[in-house]
Amino acid sequence: MSGAANEVDLTYHYDVRCFSDRIALALTKLLRFCADTFFAKRYGHRAVVLETVAAVPGMVAATLNHLKSLRRMSDDEGWTESLLNEAANERMHLMTFIAVAKPTWSERMLIVLAQGVFYNAFFLLYPVAPKTAHRMVGYFEEEAVVSYTSYLAELDAGRLPNVPAPPIAIKYWKLAPGATLRDVVIAVRADEAGHRDVNHRFADQLGSAAKSLAAG
Repeated sequence: MSGAANEVDLTYHYDVRCFSDRIALALTKLLRFCADTFFAKRYGHRAVVLETVAAVPGMVAATLNHLKSLRRMSDDEGWTESLLNEAANERMHLMTFIAVAKPTWSERMLIVLAQGVFYNAFFLLYPVAPKTAHRMVGYFEEEAVVSYTSYLAELDAGRLPNVPAPPIAIKYWKLAPGATLRDVVIAVRADEAGHRDVNHRFADQLGSAAKSLAAG
């Protein structure tokens, strides 16, 4: 959890370096297009659906890395814990924006559909191409930083109401009692930037390991 860290690199983008990265970026752009088409500037509702999806990769990857560690009887070097923390953090983002946006019945059905499709797709992708999977999550999080920055701009311009922060958010990020939605968005954006950096680093490590195996 990095909500207290407001210093975020808002411009960071991992440059495509191989075919795997290109696939990961293309999938991310496709999902971004779908989000823009469905939600436009309804940022609270967009956050509800996207955070449902965002909470999936960490849990899937944590489960598979945990099982791999058990099979190999070797330490996972902290991957499982890091990924579980990521999943839990994204789940708290969802709980927060449910309190803010109060999704409709149809949006709740969309959440169920999106989660079911994405969970199974990611579960199939990860064992086959874990580097691509983590790179895609890294790109997802880059887009999340962009989206929350736009959300913040709408709040600052007065085009969206800067309502009081939900109690669940104040408790989780240890915000001041009078905190507002703006404070929540800043905290969430910092979290997403942290997940971005971790997943790009995991993808780099997997890429380096693959090269070492090929060279050996």
